[in-house]
Amino acid sequence: MLLDYNSLLLAVGFSAACLSLTLFGTWLTARTDKFLLTWAISVMVVVGEVFVYDAYIAKPGPALGVATLALLLLGFSVMLGASHQFRTGRSPLPRIVLGAGISFAFTLPPMALGYDGLGFISENFFAALLLFGTAYEYWRGRREAPVHLIGVALLYSLTAASFVLCSAMLVLGGKLVLGHAPSNWAEDLNLVIVIAAMTGIGGLSLALNQGRIARHHQREAQTDALTGLLNRRALFDLHGKTPVGAFTAVVVFDLDGFKAINDQYGHAAGDEVLKVFAAELTASLRPNDIAARMGGEEFALVLKRTMPEMVEATAERIRAALAVRTIETETGQMRCTVSAGFAFGSNEGVSFDKVLSAADKALYAAKRGGRNRVLDFRRAG
Repeated sequence: MLLDYNSLLLAVGFSAACLSLTLFGTWLTARTDKFLLTWAISVMVVVGEVFVYDAYIAKPGPALGVATLALLLLGFSVMLGASHQFRTGRSPLPRIVLGAGISFAFTLPPMALGYDGLGFISENFFAALLLFGTAYEYWRGRREAPVHLIGVALLYSLTAASFVLCSAMLVLGGKLVLGHAPSNWAEDLNLVIVIAAMTGIGGLSLALNQGRIARHHQREAQTDALTGLLNRRALFDLHGKTPVGAFTAVVVFDLDGFKAINDQYGHAAGDEVLKVFAAELTASLRPNDIAARMGGEEFALVLKRTMPEMVEATAERIRAALAVRTIETETGQMRCTVSAGFAFGSNEGVSFDKVLSAADKALYAAKRGGRNRVLDFRRAG
């Protein structure tokens, strides 16, 4: 039976090593996803634990025992940090330090003092806590990709439960001093579950990462790099094929004298003006409103479930906020104004392109009328 257990243990080690190398290689192709590197490190630490534990099985002793426990708990603490980093994008270090610090404090002293049975009980208990914590992090982030993340959370939970079972079997055995590595059916089951879960978690996580990369590329293709707003293509993808109803309005804004700003203050100043105006737009949006940069100094808003007086008030608020704002640039302070025109759909529904064209006509009428004003298409003629 010992040979079978050793074979399973080495299978865990080699499988984990392959997974770690795969994660590291994936991180090299997408370095924005730093959690992959953290996760690769955590798995490699567990690989180290597997081979140290194999040495401990052959020759039990406090030094190898402490090293075994420390590596496993450190690996799972880093894994917890990686899951938090995946969900939030924040540093994994606080959770790594907290997880490793608490688990080391309760687990390593008994092993160092020769109470290896108590050490293994504590190790399995804290390993389970760290894995449940990791499962919870993925569960909290499940909205991003429900099927993948719920699957990952369940597999981590199943692995954690197998460590609880190992701890329970040692508690039932009632021995604080073993003098050898734990050997029972729960330990064998734990290794089988770890191998299966590792394969499943690896496959799901890599698929999840590929989906995240694809969504990132899609966002880049649909987002204006300077302002962070949707671009013209994205706006038409969202609204171009749907008839615009009577309670949906399109507002088109155009910064006044923008070419003169670029000529007088430089293109860097012009970019700053565009970013400032984009911020004014987004600050005035309701949850279902859409803002986009159409190109150059032209922007658009799509306002749903609204009335003409509400649209005019929103556009006026944006216009007035920009008019009184002092914009800091590298070449000095400046002010800028904006003109706007808006139009509505109809009860029968009209194409988005036609409503946008009507709003454009109102905009140019506002320009002809002196700029720095908002005009309704119905009053533009």
